[in-house]
Amino acid sequence: MNGAIEAPTIEYGQLMPMLLVFGAAVVGVLIEALAPRYLRKAIHVPVTLLSLAGAFALIILQAVRDGVPEQASAMGAIAVDGPALFIWGVILVLAFISMLLINDDDQFVAQAAAVPGSPEEEDAVAQGGAHTEVYPLALFAIGGMLLFSSANDLLIMFVALEVMSLPLYLLCGLARRRRLLSQEASVKYFLLGAFSSGFFLYGMALVYGFAGTVDLGGISSALASVGGQDSLLYIGVALLGVGLFFKIGAAPFQAWKPDVYQGAPTPITALMASGTLVAAFGAVLRVFWVALGNLDWDWRPVMWAVAILTMVVGAILAITQTDIKRMLAYSSIAHAGFLLIGVIATGDAEQNSGSLSGILFYLLTYGITTVGAFAVVTMVRDAGGEAGHLSRWAGLGKRSPLLAGIFAFFLLAFAGIPLTSGFFGKYAVFAPAVSGGALGLVVVGVISSAVAAFFYVRVIVLMFFSEPAADGPTVALPSVGTAAVVTIAAAATVVLGVFPQPVLDLADQAASALFIR
Repeated sequence: MNGAIEAPTIEYGQLMPMLLVFGAAVVGVLIEALAPRYLRKAIHVPVTLLSLAGAFALIILQAVRDGVPEQASAMGAIAVDGPALFIWGVILVLAFISMLLINDDDQFVAQAAAVPGSPEEEDAVAQGGAHTEVYPLALFAIGGMLLFSSANDLLIMFVALEVMSLPLYLLCGLARRRRLLSQEASVKYFLLGAFSSGFFLYGMALVYGFAGTVDLGGISSALASVGGQDSLLYIGVALLGVGLFFKIGAAPFQAWKPDVYQGAPTPITALMASGTLVAAFGAVLRVFWVALGNLDWDWRPVMWAVAILTMVVGAILAITQTDIKRMLAYSSIAHAGFLLIGVIATGDAEQNSGSLSGILFYLLTYGITTVGAFAVVTMVRDAGGEAGHLSRWAGLGKRSPLLAGIFAFFLLAFAGIPLTSGFFGKYAVFAPAVSGGALGLVVVGVISSAVAAFFYVRVIVLMFFSEPAADGPTVALPSVGTAAVVTIAAAATVVLGVFPQPVLDLADQAASALFIR
């Protein structure tokens, strides 16, 4: 029939890892609605962990069966290529170990609707209340991360951004202790995130006005045929950049990170600091390399300034911090600047492949180490909960040498010390940048790394060379999940620092198949 609407073609098999996570999230909502309260957690935990493990297994099966793909699915809206599969795998690994931390009831409020300190809240705590909806909320956020990192269309990318962000706004306000600080973090994240989403949406509209499409390949084709001398395009790209730089915490859009990281429940902080950063960099690569690759001479100078400012702000302001989670937040900002060096280091196909593989490897190593570090933070307790102030960590090496030693090892990995995964992560990003002519940027990165090493070493000295206070913090006996997270993160940091070549080869294979239409 003339004028009939053609049914969309969706390759469900290629998208099955992401669909499995979203399906588990929907099942989690049904569990909340239908299952009795006392059974909910017993059902949620296996459903959540099995869905994440199953999605990861499907990715491996797809890579083994089809090789490294270089294609798009769902009418070209979602890229299922080598980088997408690698990033999906990294997000799922980080999400799985983060969910082991989230499984600790001690981190989440008993009744979020109760006023902090009210009798209702005290009654909920006494009755052992727990918010089991954190599981479907986290799954929706993880599904949004998967979609955000592989979106091949700006409209799909915006939808994924909201699906990823909205659950995190809620989860940030559910800390069991320091309730007002947690609620403040949630409101700040929501308001600033809404502004950044608005910038992204307006930028998308302006880019559509220039190219006549929101498809990343179509935007690239429009740039190649028409050229980039258009104020509508430049303003749109700038606004898109604001939305993306906010999600990775790049300066000058980093102000939310320390406050949110400090106030959110620490397991949620671990998920955001690892999974969200990986997903956001996947989106940055899609926008600036796939859609705006023909405009790189225009956006690279601005990206240089953003990368330098991000590294300097993250490294210098971290020195002034007295709270362990705020310090790790500024560390995350500095690492976002290091990763931007890889985004800038574009050139020929070989140069792009080397930079992309370095970014992929860095995201994996940094993400695992970050989750491990926050897992350690959950175990160091004070009278009011976690021992956040750095002064409370004095002498921890004498109270608990093993835990302090593991945390020191994570800090050395952040600093990029040899024989840790952080060293090879930085090398994998810096080396292509040097060969690509961004030597000045690498010099700033090395200096920033040296500055960052100062505050990492300061914490190590505080733990091992200071006398513990008589009323110092205690080390909580870890749950099975927390102990597994620390063990996995420490082992991965060692293995990837001593024997990184298999993962580097895997990243090289993935980077060689970036879908560009």
